[in-house]
Amino acid sequence: MKKLIFTSIAGLALAICGLASKSFADWPYPAYIYYHSLYMPWHGPYADAEYQEPIALVCPPTAGLKVEYHWGVGGKRVVPVYHQFARPYPGAIGGVGRGFLPTPAWPSDTTQFGVYYIRGPW
Repeated sequence: MKKLIFTSIAGLALAICGLASKSFADWPYPAYIYYHSLYMPWHGPYADAEYQEPIALVCPPTAGLKVEYHWGVGGKRVVPVYHQFARPYPGAIGGVGRGFLPTPAWPSDTTQFGVYYIRGPW
């Protein structure tokens, strides 16, 4: 009898939790990606060598992770793509003279090239 009651309570709890988390199933990305993108810029400290400002590389909206390579031991990082491309256009962000570092002569990381991933809107 105890086993039946415990199984019934466990099944009811799983059903309630399943219904409560169903609303998050509609959104394809975890909530931490959205909240993290609210408090950080879409670009890093480096500018592209040719355009003298950071470049947004738009990837498909289903892409959730990106790979960053660097030279040395453990030369690969898999990190989330935080930002979503959206309109309206925020305007020009400036160039190297406005706080962005130029691409080093011998870059040691792929983030130093000034190209940053953002997810597309479609």
